[in-house]
Amino acid sequence: QMEDPIQLKEEGNKYFQASDYEKAVQSYTQAIKLNKDKALQAVLYRNRAACFLKKEEYAKAASDASRAIDINASDIKALYRRSQALEKLGKLDQAFKDAQKCATIEPRNKNFQETLRRLGANIQEKVGEQCQVHKPGFSTDLRVQKMFEILLDENSEKEKREKAANNLIVLGREEAGAERIFQNNGVILLMQLIETKNAELILAAVRTLSGMCTGHKARATAILHYLGIDNICMWMSVDSEEISLAVCNLLQSITDCLLGQGKEEHHGKEEAVVLDTKKDLRMITMRLLDMLVSKNVSGQGRDRALNLLNKNIPRKDLKDHDNSRTIFVIDNGLKKILKVVGQIPEMPDCLPLTENTQLTASVLLNKLYDDLRCDPERDNYRVTCEEYIKSKIDPQDMDKTLHAIQMVSGVLQGPFDLGNKLLGMKGVMEMMVALCGSEREIDQLVAVEALIHASTKLSRATFIISNGVTLLKEIYKKTKNEKIKIRALVGLCKLGSAGGTDYGLRQFAEGSTEKLAKQCRKWLCNTSIDARTRKWAVEGLAYLTLDADVKDDFVEDEPALHAMFELAKASDKTILYSVASALVNCTNSYDTKELVPELVQLAKFSKQHVPEEHPKDKKDFVVKRVKRLLKAGVVSALACMVKADSAILTDQSKELIARVFLALCEDPKDRGTVVAQGGGKALIPLAVEGTEVGKIKASHALAKIAAISNPDMAFPGERVYEVVRPLVSLLNTERDGLQNYEALLGLTNFSGRSDKLRLKIVKERALPDIENYMFENHDQLRQAATECMCNLVVNKEVQERFVADGNDRLKLVVLLCGEDDEKVQVAAAGALAMLTASQKKLCSKMTEVTTQWLEILQRLCLHDNMEVQHRGLVITFNLISADTKLAKKLVETELLEILTYIGKQEDDPKKQHIINIARDCLARCMDYGLIKPLSQA
Repeated sequence: QMEDPIQLKEEGNKYFQASDYEKAVQSYTQAIKLNKDKALQAVLYRNRAACFLKKEEYAKAASDASRAIDINASDIKALYRRSQALEKLGKLDQAFKDAQKCATIEPRNKNFQETLRRLGANIQEKVGEQCQVHKPGFSTDLRVQKMFEILLDENSEKEKREKAANNLIVLGREEAGAERIFQNNGVILLMQLIETKNAELILAAVRTLSGMCTGHKARATAILHYLGIDNICMWMSVDSEEISLAVCNLLQSITDCLLGQGKEEHHGKEEAVVLDTKKDLRMITMRLLDMLVSKNVSGQGRDRALNLLNKNIPRKDLKDHDNSRTIFVIDNGLKKILKVVGQIPEMPDCLPLTENTQLTASVLLNKLYDDLRCDPERDNYRVTCEEYIKSKIDPQDMDKTLHAIQMVSGVLQGPFDLGNKLLGMKGVMEMMVALCGSEREIDQLVAVEALIHASTKLSRATFIISNGVTLLKEIYKKTKNEKIKIRALVGLCKLGSAGGTDYGLRQFAEGSTEKLAKQCRKWLCNTSIDARTRKWAVEGLAYLTLDADVKDDFVEDEPALHAMFELAKASDKTILYSVASALVNCTNSYDTKELVPELVQLAKFSKQHVPEEHPKDKKDFVVKRVKRLLKAGVVSALACMVKADSAILTDQSKELIARVFLALCEDPKDRGTVVAQGGGKALIPLAVEGTEVGKIKASHALAKIAAISNPDMAFPGERVYEVVRPLVSLLNTERDGLQNYEALLGLTNFSGRSDKLRLKIVKERALPDIENYMFENHDQLRQAATECMCNLVVNKEVQERFVADGNDRLKLVVLLCGEDDEKVQVAAAGALAMLTASQKKLCSKMTEVTTQWLEILQRLCLHDNMEVQHRGLVITFNLISADTKLAKKLVETELLEILTYIGKQEDDPKKQHIINIARDCLARCMDYGLIKPLSQA
């Protein structure tokens, strides 16, 4: 028996994919008994819950999902599975609560939104039925009043209060319910719930208010004024992630209404009321900017304010000429944002921050700068920054100067061109280098970070290499502070990369990158060091894994991999980019130029240096590294990274993640693992958003999965329809042949599943591209396209396109039936058999499209391959059945002899289906009176 929990989990996954849920449960149960790792335990319980759902053992499913949630409260799969189980058990209120948490974590997920809508409707119907059992006249008004009575009564049972809270949220989401709550002093009562300080009641009240505001400008405006922006911001500032996020969603709903976004519906006389929203929007913006610099605001609250500004201030479409909101923020809040990026967590006067606060502020600086339309606006932005930073530089007050350098460092992570200009300010670079030599550790810490960010630009890196490398080496060797030591090492790594040379590293460690990488891995695994410092170790590894020996050692170090994945699951932009970069290096999924052998020989002849491939960069080593990464759980980490906030997950990071996914999907045997760990779902957003290269790589990875996987398992529910567009995007002559081929295989697989999927493929305008590949000279592409069309012709709309006049679609299929390639013949004959069976018009049309039709049909009926022969005979039967004249035309040819020869053969189980169809053809001809039975001849 296996004693490795990970092996048992993989075994359980295979049983689950094969629909053997009983054996899957046994494997997961055994793994649970043997396992001691908490994170893996949560996955095992979650997976076993999925099995119990399939077995319709809903109480067990809910129990296992709850155990997974106890380990990880944000486990979205476990929450959703518990919601499904609770719904089946009739516990709609609890199911709704879990679905609400899922939708909060992933607001764009259509499955969660649909589940909420369905559960909401069921709860409302149930509430209505309960209220009308004894009181047929019990109105919505009375129901709302009753709910508030239960909620505000401290003596009410906990279960009753929870039900009433969920019912209230459901009512708030529906227009009629929202209006009744609003008209019956509901906002006052909801305020009372918030004032109870009970977290559950606060969440219920805030979520109800969000529902009431959504899509209704007048009601949203009234609620904003009644609650007061100060109160809303105060609630958002609390140190509770769930409440802070719920209040943020409420303010976003209000903002959407004021901006005219969301549901555009007119309610009552609202369309006759002109609401001036500019004043309210400015009031919200000013209060959010005030939150950035308030010491009373939690780190969570500051992040929420930054996220709201990031989302709502810069223009979404640069074609829109109005960037007045951006100008307003620059004039009234640029210094406040700079103050946030200039904070130094190690200093006592630092504002409350989270790990992501300063980076999110840098992203906002970048978005604001990009939203400016002309040089005067950019000059104003630059001058404001310069003046504010200059005001902080004071040689007599080193603490004040430190904040100025930290601001420059923050701007370098945002609008980089502006950051470079700030580096050119008098004394800034010199001050950074001088601080490295300071005795104070805090000075060294800030200066080293600033040097690292500055070294990205080659011209600046040259200055730093000549002035700062010696200082960095000295700091690394002398300091005992791990935070400074690790940053100094990353600085040396980065300078070597930026300068196009290993100058810093070579001078420091005589080219021994393995030594440096080993030290980075030690820091990474040392949980006693704070997370922010350990992230620098990942950045160091991102540079060092360019060395083949380093990357091979790294993937062997499972604790280091797990430590990196854990950091990546809840981290900032820098860590996401660094993790993705390291993984791209380890999987060799970067672009490489193919060396032309002739040019290599020429270079050697002229005694030029020709870079040779490192032995550990050859395919066998790369494959081994990929397998190790998969075993370590790389897919789960990547899936978490993809879910990161859009302000943190940059397009460049998305492209790197897509490259890694494509490398992980290379071996067909690994694709099931990628899907089981959430890779299929994670790839969809990567295929539709980001850089062009990133979208192509992600689409290709989806095509590899779609080509061989059961779509119902790989992309369950509605998700499968989202995959069609990325696959169709690969049907382009600018893509390479493998991308075309695997996209066609994926579409073939999809088109064989359901007519709804076939219709989706047609709507994505894939037919012309598929037809083009049916003309392709490449045998495999032609075969794949023909097989795809064979599945698509089952759809009525596709059939109508063949029937329409003025196209050669049918001619192409008939001619492909005459190809020498048996696989193409099988597919083309299958398509023709279905077309002629479903559309009688095509039977006569087939005889007109080409003079070779009869010769091709006869060759099909006499083919050595029984599959081709059977399809040829089915086509013949369809032609005979379609029209007497057509049947007569066929009888007058050699086809009658072929049918007679096949029909007279003795019964044979192996080819009985062929003999029977030939006899059916002859019987139909006899019915027409075109031939006589043998006894009458």
